[in-house]
Amino acid sequence: MKKCIAFLLFGIFISGAAIAQDPGKDFKAGEKSLRKFVSDETKVGDLNEGMNLIKSAFSNEEFASVAKNWIAKGEVLNEVANAEFKRKTIDPNYQLASENAAIKAFKAFDKAASLTTKKNELKAIENSVIENESHLNNFAIFAYQVQDYATAFDNFSTSIKAYDLMNEMGKTSRLAEGQLLSDQYFFTAVSGYYSQKFEETGPYLVKLDEMGKEEPFIYEALFTIHADSDADKATMYLEKGRSKFPDDTGLLFAEINFYLKQGKLDVLISKLELAIEKEPDNISIYTTLGSVYDQLHQQSREAGDEEKAVEYFDKALDYYNQVLAKDDTNFDATYSVGALYYNKAATYVEALNDLAADLSVAGMKKYDATKAEMDALFEQALPYFEKAEKMDGNDMNTLIALKEIFARLNDLEKSESYKARIEALQGGE
Repeated sequence: MKKCIAFLLFGIFISGAAIAQDPGKDFKAGEKSLRKFVSDETKVGDLNEGMNLIKSAFSNEEFASVAKNWIAKGEVLNEVANAEFKRKTIDPNYQLASENAAIKAFKAFDKAASLTTKKNELKAIENSVIENESHLNNFAIFAYQVQDYATAFDNFSTSIKAYDLMNEMGKTSRLAEGQLLSDQYFFTAVSGYYSQKFEETGPYLVKLDEMGKEEPFIYEALFTIHADSDADKATMYLEKGRSKFPDDTGLLFAEINFYLKQGKLDVLISKLELAIEKEPDNISIYTTLGSVYDQLHQQSREAGDEEKAVEYFDKALDYYNQVLAKDDTNFDATYSVGALYYNKAATYVEALNDLAADLSVAGMKKYDATKAEMDALFEQALPYFEKAEKMDGNDMNTLIALKEIFARLNDLEKSESYKARIEALQGGE
């Protein structure tokens, strides 16, 4: 019985050896399948089979150590890319079956170049990379046009690697003409930025800066990429961009958002006023400027500078009212006017609590006068919050403000009704 088992195992080993991988045959079969797809784009199954067979062939270390095998791989993938390009050109609605064929082809040529010094092989690589560079650019453009920025970036960036390889081999790339290289870097950077490949995109943006490319996007993107990780570097790029392109609104708003995050309200005012000059119909700028003055108003009141507090309050109110004059259905401005009066009224609460302990005639008189001022401010806030509620009945901040105002004005029934609505919303009803 043991002899029988041993014989069976021996038979299994013999069978395994008999079907051992033949990378050369796999590659030839893969080429054949890919060329079927080249002839007929409906044969996507042949495309996939061909790709898998070629991958299998190159899993063999000996086969993968030969430059001519990599050249052959690149050439057949160039054929696939060329066929895909022609179909897409004839029919713009054609969906590419292999959008990364050109990238795989370049990687094959690049690998081949690292493995050989033979003149005939280097010549074959040079000629093939010239063709491949065009395919990479075309595939990048196809992707960019439909806002597939990740695929566009992969192809654009690989086209620059193709340019570099051609330079190393002493060949002239089409990108060497005029502004083509800086344009290629630019679209590579744009694609990388919009696909949020920030780490990979950074070097292309830096290169564009070094090239002196006149595009404000470069500095806006460099600023954004570094804003959270390196404030000094971000500020450096922002200042450089603002210096070169003082009229660019993208850089201006990047600067405004930066100072908002930094809480540098005093610096913000001049920036926002400049933004209004450039975009007088942009309501959001007025709202933001109103918010800045509102924050300054609160800071001044807390610091005991009543004169400044009044000045900033009036300016905040003015900017909010300018928004409402342009669009009386603007929720943010409507809510903000209510909040402006509400927050000012809230500053009276502490003083009122202190006065409540003074039961003298003078103390009670002062208490009543202070409460009347506070109530008047709450009453001024009320119609704005009620209007805001009509615009968005589920806005929690609006409902909380209404609950508190009615409680302060001793309308407890309404206050309780808003309390119930808040609890219902919080409970997911």
